Formats: sequence, structure tokens, C-alpha cells
Amino acid sequence: MGIGTGIFLFVVGAVLAFALNIETSVIDLDLVGYLLMGAGLLVFIISLVMMTRKRSSIETVRSVDNRGAEQVTQRERRSDTDPLV
Repeated sequence: MGIGTGIFLFVVGAVLAFALNIETSVIDLDLVGYLLMGAGLLVFIISLVMMTRKRSSIETVRSVDNRGAEQVTQRERRSDTDPLV
């Protein structure tokens, strides 16, 4: 969702900055367009970074046998895949 949102913001900003020639005294549409393009680029980059980061989890299991001896087992799982899939 973040990548699509970033692209959408960038496109809307480009339309406001470059395609529309409407002049208003209240708001500068070129500035709003540039701000939206910047925000879209930032959202796009953050979404890419979040998708490509590695995830890991550690699972710890403790078990006690009849003699009172404790055994600790740790498993670490690392995921390099896309968390959205």
C-alpha cells in the first residue's frame, strides 16, 4: 500500500505543479505540487526500505525432566522474504 500511495502522491503533485495553469490568490498550486511530489518520494523510499529489511525472531523453549534437570533450547528464525506476501 505504501508504494502505491507514494506513486499516487507524486503523480498528483506533478499534475498540480506542471499541468495546471490555474492562478489563485489563496494558495500557490505549484508549491503544493512540489510538496506532494516530495512527500510521495519520501513515502515511496520508506516503503521500499521497510519491505527489504530482514526480520528475525528468537524462540526459547525450557523443559524440565523427571530428575529436575532443565534444558533450554533456542531457535532463531530469519526471514529475507517480503513480509507482505
